[in-house]
Amino acid sequence: MRGWDDLYPLPVPPSWVPGAAVGILSLHFIQKLLFPYFWADLRYLLKVVTYGARMEMYRLQGRVVTVLDKFVKLAEKQPHKPFLIYEGTVHTYRDVDRRSNRIAQVFLQHEALKKGDTVALLMGNEPDFINVWFGLAKLGCVVAFLNFNVRFRSLLHCVSSCEPKILVVGADLLGTLEEILPKLQKDVSVWIMAKDSTFPNVHTLLDKIEAASEDPVPVNRCSANSLKSAVLYIFTSGTTGLPKAAVISHLQVLKGAAGLWAFGATSEDIIYITLPLYHSAASLLGIGGCIQLGATCVLKKKFSASQFWNDCRKYNVTVIQYIGELCRYLCNQPVKEGEKNHKVRLAVGNGVRNDVWREFLDRFGPVKICEFYGATEGNICFMNHTGKIGSVGRTNFFYKLFFPFDLIKYDFQKDEPIRNKHGWCEKVKKGEAGLLISKVNAKNPFFGYAGNKRHTEKKLLCEVFKKGDLYFNTGDLMVQDHDNFLYFWDRIGDTFRWKGENVATTEVSDVIAMLDFIQEANVYGVSVPDHEGKAGMASLILKQNASLDLEQMYKQVVTYLPSYACPLFLRVQEKMEMTGTFKQQKFQLVDEGFNPSTITDPLYFLDNSKKAYVLLTKELYEMILSGKMKL
Repeated sequence: MRGWDDLYPLPVPPSWVPGAAVGILSLHFIQKLLFPYFWADLRYLLKVVTYGARMEMYRLQGRVVTVLDKFVKLAEKQPHKPFLIYEGTVHTYRDVDRRSNRIAQVFLQHEALKKGDTVALLMGNEPDFINVWFGLAKLGCVVAFLNFNVRFRSLLHCVSSCEPKILVVGADLLGTLEEILPKLQKDVSVWIMAKDSTFPNVHTLLDKIEAASEDPVPVNRCSANSLKSAVLYIFTSGTTGLPKAAVISHLQVLKGAAGLWAFGATSEDIIYITLPLYHSAASLLGIGGCIQLGATCVLKKKFSASQFWNDCRKYNVTVIQYIGELCRYLCNQPVKEGEKNHKVRLAVGNGVRNDVWREFLDRFGPVKICEFYGATEGNICFMNHTGKIGSVGRTNFFYKLFFPFDLIKYDFQKDEPIRNKHGWCEKVKKGEAGLLISKVNAKNPFFGYAGNKRHTEKKLLCEVFKKGDLYFNTGDLMVQDHDNFLYFWDRIGDTFRWKGENVATTEVSDVIAMLDFIQEANVYGVSVPDHEGKAGMASLILKQNASLDLEQMYKQVVTYLPSYACPLFLRVQEKMEMTGTFKQQKFQLVDEGFNPSTITDPLYFLDNSKKAYVLLTKELYEMILSGKMKL
C-alpha cells in the first residue's frame, strides 16, 4: 500500500534556499552584534527625512504653512475636541480659535498694530496666555514671552531689548507691573487681563474681549511670507548676566512642534504641561506639539510634585513633559501605594540625571524616557530615540549630513576654543569632552538675538576648520562615545579649573548625590586668595530627618573623584535657589564664597592633614587666607 508521502510528495526546495536562509540569519546576527541600533536609527531618520520633505514640498509649491495655520485648520476639522484642559475646565479647539479671534479684533480696533510689530506677554500658565499669543499671531505680530520670575531691572531690560509696542500683563502679575511701570518706556502701551484698572493710562482687556466679534481677522494679516521670518522672542534663562531675547522663526516653531510626533506621540495622546509657557519646552514642544498631533493638552498653573500623579490619573494623561530636576522632585515624594497605576507612556524632556532616571523607572513603571538636547536659540537638536539611560541622543553618518556638527577642544582657562598653529580648531576624540558647535547654513540657520547684535556675533565661531565657514557655539560640552551616543557633560560657564585640571560640576554633584542622606548637591568654584583657579565648593540639601555624615562624605568624594575634584568646602542649606527652568542658581553662591563671618549656614572644610571634613571656623578661615593652611 502506497503511503501518503508517495501519493502527495512534499516539494523539495531548491538547493540555494537553505544557504539563503543561513545567510539571512547570519546577517541578522551580524547586524545585532555590530549594528544593534540600525533599525531604530533607520526609523528615526525616516521620520526626520519625511518631515523635512513635507516642508520642502510646501516651499516648492510656494506655500508657507505655519503652526498657527495648522491650528486654524484643526479648529475647522475637529471643533469639539478638547484642546486645553485647565483646572477642570475644557477649552475645545473651536473655543480657543474663537477667543483668540476676539483678542485679535480688540487690538485691531484699539491699537495701531502693524504686521511685524512686537507685543510683550507677561503672563503665567493659563488658557489666556495661549489665547493672547494666538490672537496676536493672527495679526502678524511677533510675541515676546517674558519670564514672570524676572523682576525690576532685569525685567525692564527684557522689555526694552525686544522693543514692543504693547505689553500685556496677566491679572496675577499686577504687582510686578506696579514695580516697573514708573520706569517703563512711555511709548509702550500697557494692557492688563482685567475688567477695570487702578493704574493710570493702563488699558483693560477682559471687558473688551467680551464685547468683541468672533469673526476671523483678514487672512493677509497672519499669512507668513517666509518660514525664516520671526514669530516669537523667547528669553534665555539669564544665569549668566541679563536675559537675551532669542529670535524664534516659523521654521524653528515647526521643528519644535514635531518633537512629540518624532518620539511616537499620536492624536489620541493627552499631554500634561506643568512647565512655564514662557519657556520653549512648554510653548513649542508642548503646545506646538499638541497642534502638530491634533491632541489634547492638560495645562497646569504651576508644577506640583504632590498633585502630579493624581492629575495624571484624573485626566488620563499619556505623555508628560519634564525639564531639569522635575523627575527628581517626583522621586523625592513619599512613597505611596499604586504609584504605577497610571497611563503615562512617554516622558519627554531634558536634564534628568542617570540615578534619577533609573529610580523614576523603578518606582513609576515602564515609562519611556525621551531625553533630547536643544538650545532655545540653537540650530541643532539631538533626540534619544533608543532610550539609552544618560544619553541625550545619538548620531550617525546620515544625521550629520542633514545637521552638521562637531565637538572641538576647548581651553577652559582662556574660556575659548583651542586653535592649532594654523589657526584652526581641532576635533576631540570619541570619549573626550568637547565644545558642541553646529554649522550655520541655509538649511540650519541661526537667527540670533533681538536688540543686541553683539550678543548674536558672540555666539558665532568663524574660520573654524577652513576659511569662510561659520558655526553656532552652543556653550555646551558634550561627549560622543564609541557607539555614537551623545552625553551632556557641562556648560562651559559651570566648569572651573583647580590644580591645573578642569572640574565638571555635574560629575562632582552626581557623586555626592549618591549618598543616601543627600537630597541635592549644587557644585561650583570659589576664588581663594593667592591661588590660581577656583576651589570646589558644594551647597548641600539634606533629606528630611537626615543628618550630615562627614565621615561618609569624605569617603565618598576621595573614593569616586580625583583629588583635584573633591570639594574643599561644604555648605549646608535648607533650600536650593533655582531658575525658572528648574536649573540650579550658582552665581549668588559663587559671590558669597566661604566666609563664615558673612554666611550663617554651616560650613565645612576638607582638611587633608586630618583626612576629614571639619567645621570651618573663623580662625580656620583666616589660616586659609593667610596661606598657613595648605590646600
